[in-house]
Parts: sequence; C-alpha cells; structure tokens
Amino acid sequence: MTATDTTAPRPHGDTRRPRGDTRALTPVSRVLRLCLHALFIGLLALAATRAVTDSAPRAGWVVAACAVLAAAYVAGALAPVVHRSARAGALWLAGLCAAWAGLLVVSPDGLWIAFPLYFLELHLLRLRWGVAAVAVTACAAIGGFLAHSRAVSPGAFLGPLLGGAVAVATVLGYQALYRESERRRELIEELITTRAELAAAERGAGILAERERLAREIHDTLAQGLSSIQLLLRAAERTLAEAAGAGAGTAGPAGAPGPVPATSPPPAAPDPTAAALAHIGQARRAAQENLAEARRFVRALTPPDLEHGSLPAALERLCTGAPGPRVRFSLSGAPRPLPTPYEVALLRIAQSALANVVRHAGAGRAEITLTFMDTSVTLDIVDDGKGFDPSRASSSAPSGGGGFGLPAMRSRAETLGGLFTVESSPGQGTAVAVTLPLPAEALS
Repeated sequence: MTATDTTAPRPHGDTRRPRGDTRALTPVSRVLRLCLHALFIGLLALAATRAVTDSAPRAGWVVAACAVLAAAYVAGALAPVVHRSARAGALWLAGLCAAWAGLLVVSPDGLWIAFPLYFLELHLLRLRWGVAAVAVTACAAIGGFLAHSRAVSPGAFLGPLLGGAVAVATVLGYQALYRESERRRELIEELITTRAELAAAERGAGILAERERLAREIHDTLAQGLSSIQLLLRAAERTLAEAAGAGAGTAGPAGAPGPVPATSPPPAAPDPTAAALAHIGQARRAAQENLAEARRFVRALTPPDLEHGSLPAALERLCTGAPGPRVRFSLSGAPRPLPTPYEVALLRIAQSALANVVRHAGAGRAEITLTFMDTSVTLDIVDDGKGFDPSRASSSAPSGGGGFGLPAMRSRAETLGGLFTVESSPGQGTAVAVTLPLPAEALS
C-alpha cells in the first residue's frame, strides 16, 4: 500500500512484503499507495491551512510542524533504502511518529494524521508490533485531543479507536486476499509449466517413434538393397579381373611361337564378360527398386498431391475422384501458405474421413470445407449418411485396412496443437471438424 509495497508476504506471521523484490505492483496496490500518499499530504495541508485561516495562537509552529512531517514522509517514500531494509523502514516510521507527536502538541488537527499512520505501522512492522503501534497511536491521538479540548466526550475515544480497528481489519483483509491471489498465481504458473513440459515430452516421444519407424524401414529396404548392389558390383569386378588375368596367361613372349593347337578343341568356357554384365544388370535392377523405395518414403512424408499444388487444389482433386457419394469442396476465407506438416495433416484427415464416408456411411452427399481465419484454419467434413454413436467408436487404435481411424485423426490434430471434434448420431449423418492454430510464420 505504500512505496515499499513490492512482493508476497513473509513466513512466520510476517505479512509484510520482502525488501528488494522488484515485482511490479498490481493496479489495485498502486492505486491504494497513491491514495495513502494523497491522504497523508492532504491532511497535513488541511491542518496548516486551518491554523493560518483561523489565526491560531501557534500558527507558525503548526505550519512548521506540518512542513517537517511532510518532508520526512516524502523523503522516506522516495528513499530506496526504505524500500529494501526493514530496519530503515522502522526508523523512518519512528521519525514520522516523533514529528507527528510534535504536531499533536501544537495543534488538535494533528489527530487526523493518526489514520494514515495506522496503515503505515501495519505495513512496515510485523503484525503483532503493528497492532501494538496502532494501539499506542490511538492512545496518543486521544490524549492530544483531550489536552487541547479539555473536555471528555465519547467521541474523543471512539473516533481514534474505531479508526484503528478499521485500519487493522482493512489491512488484514487485503493481506488475506493477496495471499490467496499469490497461491492462485503460483498454481497457474505451475500448471502452465507442467503443460509445456508434457507437450514437449509428447513431441519428443512422437519424434523418437517416427525415427524408429523410419530406421526399421530403411534397414529392411534401402540398406539391404544397397548391400546387394555392392555385392553384385564386387562380383562383376572380380569376374572381369579374372578374365583379364586369364587372357594375359594364354599369350607367349614376343616372337615366340604360340601354343600348339590340340587335336580336339576343349569345351567352350563361359564368357566372363557376359557374367559380369549379368551382375551389373542385377545391380541396376536393385538400384531401380531402391530408388522406388526412396520415392515411396518421400511420398509418405509429403503426399504427391501436395508436391505440385496447394492444399485447396489437393482437396478439390480428392473430392472429384471420390467414388460413391457426390462430394463437393468449398473454400472460405483467403488461402495462405501453410507449413508442410499442417498441409499433410489436413489432407490425411480429409482422406481418412472421406474413406469412412465411402465405406461405412452409406451417404448420398458429402461436403468438405476448408476455412482460413485470422489465426486458425478449419477443415469440416459433413455427410448425410446413417451416422453412428461417437461414444462407442473405438478409441484405442486406428481402424484396420490401412485407414487412419478417428483416434489417428485426433492424434494428428492434437500433435499440432489443434482441436478435433466428431458430431454424429444414428440416422443423422456425421460432421468431423479439425481446427489448427496457425503458426507464427503463417501469420506474418
């Protein structure tokens, strides 16, 4: 509530905020602090003005005491050491109380300053010492009033005592609300941190699973094929080397007569060149097969429909070539380029949902709608088929037969931070919707 109002309450019953914490004040705390400053300075100005206008006997002393008290208050409120040190804050408060006592001696209007002093004492001191200081301040205010008025009345006692009670109740209520707010803030921060860690763990698990799948595929196809190509080329190289060595052994030295032909020709040996060419041909076929496998991997990561066109064009072709019901495609909003994982996920979800319509829905019509909004993109697949009960749909694994299934579609959407919903009932058709938040690069 004052210039030292900076952070959460201390343990062991100390409800003041720790010194040196630079956390920004809340708007409510800032307003309360400014109101306390205005109240303190305003009451001093009022006391000085009354002393001058009423021509009080000690008007000069009253004005001087008000000026000293105002200067001490402003200096302490602006001094960084008061913000950081509890001891310095207590000394500042003691100086204010001493100056206030002097004002109380020369003017009965000093009684009004007791109320802002209550709040300062409750804030700057520990709770038990703050309540004791409030009681002493109230007694001093009562004594000052009685000394100046020389008349005993119930109001002389009730005013300071009720003011002190109100100040204590207000500060305790504010501190209770502040502690509750701090607990909620810490809980929210913990939940946000836990959610971020969980999302990171899920992404890491997904990346590891995809790595393992690709490693198995590459080991069983491309690696095996490359090993076969290497063996075939090595066999061809060895065959050609043996043929070259055999040819050099049959020729004699220069000028020497050649070998004497036999009376009957030996059996024809297999042509080494033909054997080498056969190995090379097998290696070429293996290379072609592995190239096809590599292209299949690329198509699995980036669908062919997206290689030479946009997502709306791919969805349009999907609707045009769908067998069975009449499928219409519509586009809403201004299309914008999306990252490849987003386009792949939306296209795969549309393919899976449309496959379900063709195989299971018995629909006469279906519609796929792609909607681009300011911060998200939505894909809706709606049909007029026989529908089903979503609560009974399998949620444990994707559907068989190579399909994705509802769980896989939901997983694709949630992996990108999206929302996947299914609305259906028997005889009422089905509506599948997926909404993906646009990434920062798509928003720029």
